[in-house]
Amino acid sequence: MARKFLVHARRDQVGVAVADILKGEEVEGTFMDDGSKVTVKSQDEVPLGHKIALMEIGKGQKVIEYGEEIGVATAGIPKGSHVHVHNIKSMRWGSS
Repeated sequence: MARKFLVHARRDQVGVAVADILKGEEVEGTFMDDGSKVTVKSQDEVPLGHKIALMEIGKGQKVIEYGEEIGVATAGIPKGSHVHVHNIKSMRWGSS
């Protein structure tokens, strides 16, 4: 199975697609901090550079990438789903 996403840190809840991911595809990712592998079945198409959820993320829950809180889920995000502006609000730009 070819690697389709990278996970920056062990505590991250999302991986970043390094190739387009098809809906229903079983995809493998690599944790960059220790080289271990993780497999997820995609629930959506995830374009190159976008995020895929490695676990279920509840509405209102903070989303972790790079080992840091990067945003808040605006809807429940099932494991394997596309994570992007349609279901996460960036914490970088404040709460307005």
